[in-house]
Amino acid sequence: MIRKGNTERMMSGSRVDREIKLNHGYEGPHRDRQVEIAVQLFEAMGIERDDKARRQDWVMRGFRQFDAPVSIVITVDKALEHDTIAHFDCGAATYGLVLAACSKGLGSVINGQGIMQSQVVREHANIPEDQVIMTCVAMGFPDESFVANDVRSRRSPNDAAASFVGFD
Repeated sequence: MIRKGNTERMMSGSRVDREIKLNHGYEGPHRDRQVEIAVQLFEAMGIERDDKARRQDWVMRGFRQFDAPVSIVITVDKALEHDTIAHFDCGAATYGLVLAACSKGLGSVINGQGIMQSQVVREHANIPEDQVIMTCVAMGFPDESFVANDVRSRRSPNDAAASFVGFD
C-alpha cells in the first residue's frame, strides 16, 4: 500500500511532504556527484537522456522502495526532532542495520525518496504521531542480474571528511 500511495501521490503532482525538511537542493560538488551517479545508472541501464518514460520509471522505483519486499521505516521521538545528535544516532543505527543485513546476504538501500510522502508512510505503517519519520530502508535479496546493482558511486577520500590526529 505504501508503494501504491507514494506512486499515486507523486504522479498526481502532489508536493513533497516529508517530515524531515531539506534546507535546499544540492549545490556545487554535492550536486555534481548526484548528477554523476544518475548518469552512471542511466548508462548502465541503457536509458537515453531523452527517454523520459524510462527515466520517470527509474525515479518512481525509488518511491516504490525499489520494489523490495521489505521497507523498514526509521523514526525518532518527536521530542528529539530538533536534536541534531538524535539525527546522527538514527543514521548510525540505520548504518548498523544495513551492515547486519549485508552480513546475512540481504541487499538494502537507505532511501529518502520512500518517505517523501510521509503521511502515506505513516498511515500504512501505523507510525504513531509522537514519532518523526526520518528515512526508510528498502531491503531484500539482491537481483544480481540487475545492472544498476553493479554501479558504484565515486567516493571522496577519507581526508576530505575526517582529520586523523595522534596516529603517527
